[in-house]
Amino acid sequence: MSYNHEIDYRVFGSEMQCVEIELDPNETVMAEPGSFMMMNDGIQMQTIFGDGSEQTGGVLGKIFSAGKRLLTGESLFMTAYTNIGQGKKQVTFAAPYPGKIIPLDLLRLGGKVICQKDSFLCAAKGVQVGIEFQKKLGTGLFGGEGFIMQKLEGDGLCFVHAGGHVEERELQPGEMLKVDTGCIVAFTKDIDYDIQFVGGIKNTLFGGEGVFFATLRGPGKVWIQTLPISRLAGRILQYGSSGGKEQGSILGGLGNLLDGDGY
Repeated sequence: MSYNHEIDYRVFGSEMQCVEIELDPNETVMAEPGSFMMMNDGIQMQTIFGDGSEQTGGVLGKIFSAGKRLLTGESLFMTAYTNIGQGKKQVTFAAPYPGKIIPLDLLRLGGKVICQKDSFLCAAKGVQVGIEFQKKLGTGLFGGEGFIMQKLEGDGLCFVHAGGHVEERELQPGEMLKVDTGCIVAFTKDIDYDIQFVGGIKNTLFGGEGVFFATLRGPGKVWIQTLPISRLAGRILQYGSSGGKEQGSILGGLGNLLDGDGY
């Protein structure tokens, strides 16, 4: 089992949350670039290559580990925050959009959690942030957001962020949950993950929910979000491109024609 720094924390807020990490002298927390909010004097910031965990293979191993992060849309670099002063110090990281910050104690979760590629916020030094390929053919071809995911490994604390409200479920052996691929935040290592086709021509043409969804089969824990950032962004783009005049209108674009705004 790898050694991880044993950090303490507090989560503040309701819709727009932040997490305050308390560091003892020489303790370090790793965070994604852009998540920093504030910190006490006496904490040193350092940009590092990869996730700061001990990697095998020397320099090439570190390059390979960091390079895999590009496949999940993350930066090659992370920022390390280390308490170089006397006594306890605090550093705070903010959520990027409305939702919840979820603390994950990897020691209690079997040493590994798989999460959406844009959900990782920060973690104790020693936690490995890597890439998880879903091995099944259906998942690879049709998984979309769920195909390439991040894996968090170690025995320390890490924090992920989800949009909207978060539902935590404990699945029993063989119990299955069907979920929109974008709504999955994270799941433990023993969860069986696959993609299922939504049958029926009416569902395909008129359902509006896409033709594939994820299946999660227990045993293990899963975390589900009500507002994936992709869904939020899609709605904002749709509203902006339509000019917003038909908000709340059943007629939508047809209403524009009747108003004399269309062609």
